[in-house]
Amino acid sequence: MSDDRKVGFIGIGMMGHGLATSVQRAGYPVKFLVHPGNQPVDDLVANGAQGLASAAEIARASDVVFIVVTGSPEVENAVFAPGGLLEGMGPGKLVIDCSTALPESTLKVAAAIIEAGGRYIDAPMTRTPKEAAEGRVNVMVGAGDADYADAEPLLNAIAENIYRGGGISTGHQMKLLHNYVALANAVVLTEAVVCARKGGVDIATLSEVLQTGGGDSTILRRIRPYLEEGDDSSFRFTISNACKDMGYYVGMAAAAKVPSGVAAAAHQVYVLAEAQGQGANPVPKLIDFIGKLADV
Repeated sequence: MSDDRKVGFIGIGMMGHGLATSVQRAGYPVKFLVHPGNQPVDDLVANGAQGLASAAEIARASDVVFIVVTGSPEVENAVFAPGGLLEGMGPGKLVIDCSTALPESTLKVAAAIIEAGGRYIDAPMTRTPKEAAEGRVNVMVGAGDADYADAEPLLNAIAENIYRGGGISTGHQMKLLHNYVALANAVVLTEAVVCARKGGVDIATLSEVLQTGGGDSTILRRIRPYLEEGDDSSFRFTISNACKDMGYYVGMAAAAKVPSGVAAAAHQVYVLAEAQGQGANPVPKLIDFIGKLADV
């Protein structure tokens, strides 16, 4: 069962498509912004979704708008550009921002939406497109009490776990904290694997030692199929997105005057890989790139 609110989507990419599918399954009518970056939408349309030409039209036609784009520049473009969300914003409309964003940008976007009469929560996600389509992402929420309560039925439609961090921007902060720990771990594992290969250590055995000892982590378990079988399907997050998110974390830490030497070092590994044309590759292939640098 659902309430009768109309839901709009800006961003039908790998995650946005799954979220829209889950929202439809919960009984909400869906409209989406037509965009070249969308995944195929035939299934959404077959279930009643309608494409519209501008973010302003999405806002006018919707009670709740999900933003599911890559980062802060894309969010700000969707909100502030001509034909953007602000042009269609009206009293009481709720924006749920599922992007990964810089908290300072989040606060700017939220202030503009609230000034235009709308409401805003940040609700970035973890997990993969598979869980998005199943309604089982993890969501980290920054919101006021009333807005969180209003968004909760829709969040329940897309999420298995909902974590509330506090007020506006705390959701985006938690996402950056999470991705820093995960993506820095991937760099640590990459360098260890390359060193092991150069020394002739059996990688399957090393993986077992790590997984049964203090080196175990979700990242190890997602990269391990690539190490042993060349299968990267468990970790399709791109090096380009990792570079962006690590850069966002370094920026957030700098603004908070928090030491971030480890984060900065890990970020530079992603910067180097992206500069060498590796951006579209999934993170596990960072191992191959670093291996070539080490002549392994």
